[in-house]
Amino acid sequence: MTDTINAATLTDRAGALVELALKAGADKADAVIVRSRSTGVTVRLGKVEGTESSESDDFSLRVFVGNRVASVSANPGFDLKALAERAVAMARVSPEDPFATLADAAALARDIADLDLFDPTVVSAEELTAAALEAEAAALAVQGVANSGGASAGAGMGGLVLVTSHGFSGSYMATRFSRSVSAIAGEGTGMERDYDFDSSLYFGALRGAADIGTVAGERAVRRLNPQRPDTASDVTVVFDPRVARGFVGHIAGAINGAAVARKTSFLRDRMGQQVLKSGLSITDDPQIRRGSSSRPFDGEGVKGEKLTMIEDGVLKHWFLSTSTARELGLTTNGRGVRGGNQVSPGSTNLALEPGTVSPQDLIRSVGNGIYVTELIGHGVDMITGEYSRGASGFLIENGELTVPVSEITIASNLKDMFMRVTPADDIDRSFGVASPTLAIEGMTLAGR
Repeated sequence: MTDTINAATLTDRAGALVELALKAGADKADAVIVRSRSTGVTVRLGKVEGTESSESDDFSLRVFVGNRVASVSANPGFDLKALAERAVAMARVSPEDPFATLADAAALARDIADLDLFDPTVVSAEELTAAALEAEAAALAVQGVANSGGASAGAGMGGLVLVTSHGFSGSYMATRFSRSVSAIAGEGTGMERDYDFDSSLYFGALRGAADIGTVAGERAVRRLNPQRPDTASDVTVVFDPRVARGFVGHIAGAINGAAVARKTSFLRDRMGQQVLKSGLSITDDPQIRRGSSSRPFDGEGVKGEKLTMIEDGVLKHWFLSTSTARELGLTTNGRGVRGGNQVSPGSTNLALEPGTVSPQDLIRSVGNGIYVTELIGHGVDMITGEYSRGASGFLIENGELTVPVSEITIASNLKDMFMRVTPADDIDRSFGVASPTLAIEGMTLAGR
């Protein structure tokens, strides 16, 4: 990718926007420019179904007049002075917000690290098409695969420029490449679908298209002729890493400072207490070189450090942005995420740290249970922790995966699940949320 963020030009424009806001009467201001470029190709049954290419430069200005704040957005070509004046006028009539402000100057990143997030490799639409076709062909070549749900390949880049009125100026850019395929096995009402995908900042780190297609096809075939097991209580459920990442995402949601401030997290009163099984830790590190969700500074210009959010099962930190931290009487830990005109806390490279047992040995230790490869629905109440999801996967019998299962529901409470989880050692840190295979004891299975 030869297109760059053109940081100097965009930084100058953002700086000019901030200066005009101050001249218009703002006490403080910051300007963000988000640039994105992407190309994607989708194919099905050997034919191109769609080719998409998009470009955008989104400008956002946030101004503060006393305890009042307002934000405006615009596309390229707008009048800087008019935008600044409009933002200040909006702020003057906005309700007061005692928590909204810029990050403290002392917390701002001074040395912006190069985290090696940009791959200059140019991938043409023709190459993306070839990769998608190769992935689909490999899936269709698997014995038992009857149809294709489609395949895709994409390449993109995104960059951010941030300038504040109290001295911060910085930018960074990251690339992203992806491949995916969906395969359908069987016929009629007995059809089963599964998929595989990969995503990476660097093109050379992507798994081969044929490998992705083959895995998708094999997964679909393995799901044929599923059974519906009997309803049972006190069942051990093993989460495949694809599913386990979602489970770790629930942990992240429960320790998000915004949810704590809104009192919508079931862990809101548990700081300093054991919330996860002893021996387990959750880490979050925005400074990993070539990390999927790495960034040299957050959406407010603060450099986030690696944090052990939960250490040996004990809750140590919330994810915090400046306004959320102020509301909770704390200080930001550099987890502010810019979303449109808002800044809210979120995770970066999040990981439930692995255990010491292989997934095979973990499954053997379970004896009898359920191995879940897919979850359906959104039956998770983050206020109470109640958890109920449709699922499919495989029976575990005598420590081995046997027949496929579907049309089941697994249920428990996240508070209990957090205390009964055992991780394997097979973590894949190439995703923004990383988890090994997980075994969770004591769940309820609703079947036939």
